[in-house]
Amino acid sequence: MFSKSEKESANKSAKDVPVPPPVPSRPSVNEPKVVARAVIGASLHFKGELSGNEDLEVHGRFEGTINLKQNNLTVGKQGSVQANVRAKIINVDGSIEGDLTGDERVVVRESGNVRGNIIAPRVSLEDGAKFKGSIDMEPKSEHASKSHRPNSVSATATSTKDNSHKQISAQVKSA
Repeated sequence: MFSKSEKESANKSAKDVPVPPPVPSRPSVNEPKVVARAVIGASLHFKGELSGNEDLEVHGRFEGTINLKQNNLTVGKQGSVQANVRAKIINVDGSIEGDLTGDERVVVRESGNVRGNIIAPRVSLEDGAKFKGSIDMEPKSEHASKSHRPNSVSATATSTKDNSHKQISAQVKSA
């Protein structure tokens, strides 16, 4: 039917035709988005400054600073963090000592223990959670618009000679 030379030329021409690379399929709406996640395991102790572009779970010990502006931090039940933290969402099941800034929210679960200040537009303290510090839920835009108002400052001083208390007051005006 075909001669040997016709078969060879047909095979060569099929091999020489470039094949387009496969087109990546678009994920369907129902497919969950895969998010990269780093884990500090229960037997690990980390000291230093941590920043990154993926979610972080701490089940061991961490000391230093954590900066995950676009990502989430979860402190597991056995996790212990001594750090100032900034993350999009902060979930606390273990313990944190330091100031927390959540760009979206901070959640302290029933088993959680926080000693420090929390700044976030949404804060949730579950029944049984332990917390010592202050909470600021004021949006940044409101905070900026109030900065032109005069602030009052007060303090109490104790004299070492006669242990008397003196009240000090001042008015501070912003430019």
